[in-house]
Amino acid sequence: MICRSCWTHFSNKKLPWSLLPVIVVFAEVSTMLTVIKKAEARIAELTELGLDYTVISVGKKGNSYFIRRPFIPVDRFQEGSTLPTAKEAQAIADNVFSLFVSEEVDKVELLYTKFVSLVKSNPVIHTLLPLSPKGETCDVNGVCVDAAENEFFRLTTKEGKLTVEREVVRTEIMEFSPISQFEQDPVQILDALLPLYLNSQILRALQEPLTSELAAWMSVMSNATDNAQELN
Repeated sequence: MICRSCWTHFSNKKLPWSLLPVIVVFAEVSTMLTVIKKAEARIAELTELGLDYTVISVGKKGNSYFIRRPFIPVDRFQEGSTLPTAKEAQAIADNVFSLFVSEEVDKVELLYTKFVSLVKSNPVIHTLLPLSPKGETCDVNGVCVDAAENEFFRLTTKEGKLTVEREVVRTEIMEFSPISQFEQDPVQILDALLPLYLNSQILRALQEPLTSELAAWMSVMSNATDNAQELN
C-alpha cells in the first residue's frame, strides 16, 4: 500500500545533483547481449555525468555477467523464471518501490528487450519512476538525465525510420461537474492504482524478451521448413 505522504515523491520535483538512478536490467534469454550492451552504454553515460547508480539484475545470464564485474554496483540479484508471472513481477515492483519511497534512489529505469515484430526486437530504456508529467527527471538547475531514446517519450518516424522526439504539449484540465461525487478520495484511488501500474509495467518487461525469443525461434523454424520444402 502506498502512503498518502509518499505521493509527493512521484511528482515532477526538482532533484539535487546527487541523483541516484537504479537500473533494472532484464537479461535472461538469447537477446541478453544487446541488453547488456545497452546497460553498459547507459552506465557510461551516467558515469560521464558524474552520477552514482546501482543495478538490479534479473535473470541468470545477467546475474552471471554482473557477478564477474564487481566494479559495477548491484543492489540485488534476482533469478528469472522461464514463464514470467505476476507474482515474480510483484516481487521486483515491491523492491524498487521500497528503494524509491525511502529515497535510497531518485529514479528507476527498466532496461529490457522490446518486441517489435516477428523478425525484430530492440533493447529499450523505460523510466518507471518518478511519474513525471513531462517525462523527464531534472536537477535543480534544470539539467535532465534521461536517456535520449527513453521509451517514455513520444514515438515518431524520421526518414522512414522509427525515432523518439521530446515535445512539450499543453493540455487543458477539465473541471469536474459540481454534481459529480466520488466515494473515495482521489489519493486513495491513486494508492490503489499505482501498485497495479508498477506490476504491469514490470511484467511487460519480463514478458517481451520471452516473446522476442519465441518469435525468433518461430522465424528460424519457418525458414528451415521453407528450405526443406524447396529441397523436395
